[in-house]
Amino acid sequence: MTSRVQANGIEIAHDSFGSPDGRPLLLIMGLGSQLVHWDDEFCQLLADRGHHVVRFDNRDTGESTHFTELGVPGAGGAAPYLLKDLADDTAGLLDALGWDAAHVLGVSMGGMVAQQLALDHPSRVLTLTSIMSTPGPAVAAPTPAATAVLLSPPAHGRDAVLAQALETWSVIGSPGYELDRERVARLAGLAFDRGHDPAGTSRQLAAILASPDRTERLAALTVPALVIHGEDDQLVPLAGGQATAAAIPGARLLTFPGMGHDLPRPLWPVVAAEVAELTSR
Repeated sequence: MTSRVQANGIEIAHDSFGSPDGRPLLLIMGLGSQLVHWDDEFCQLLADRGHHVVRFDNRDTGESTHFTELGVPGAGGAAPYLLKDLADDTAGLLDALGWDAAHVLGVSMGGMVAQQLALDHPSRVLTLTSIMSTPGPAVAAPTPAATAVLLSPPAHGRDAVLAQALETWSVIGSPGYELDRERVARLAGLAFDRGHDPAGTSRQLAAILASPDRTERLAALTVPALVIHGEDDQLVPLAGGQATAAAIPGARLLTFPGMGHDLPRPLWPVVAAEVAELTSR
């Protein structure tokens, strides 16, 4: 069941898996995505490996606070907030959960937020797992095809949104694995019903583009880190994961052929095992 807490001056929706006695593991989702995009089955795999898993809606997604009054960022206009603000939201959520520190796992934009959290709130991060992410958008530019779907005009109406989701993931998903069309449509429908907000996604994208590159600062991290990336990612190419791992001292880089900008179901047990190995050190 989803709960809501006050954190960093906003309301954040979250839920959890596993025993409260487990190792605290916070999952941070990517651009425009909601907590439901962390599949229940994947979260349960992590819980079964000894974690108390919490997933949540970032600001401007799902059932957390939406900054509707800020509108859609104009071309060349100032971003209404930065990744630093999303990291501060995440630290506020840790406070609300009563967690002094947690193992943190982020995908795509969530990986950027996880990196920022480790930089700005180092005492709160026990281990860092950054998946399909990058220390800065200029490090790994998306392919023209991925750029086209990322910047395509938002669809209107539930059926059109589901169709657009299928089109998007057929481009940026994992070419080495069959696209699970039922799963994509089901999650897109869940997200639409919980709080569809294309303008919020635009505000998050503006935050990514306006935030400073983290490469130099990441060199100061001492947290154990795991970097996972698909070798066939069109949205954040492999160079993003390579740069992240190279920037963080001692980070382990794990790449998968055929993986694009998603986590294919056959890789879930492998990823869960790798995360558990990191967090149980």
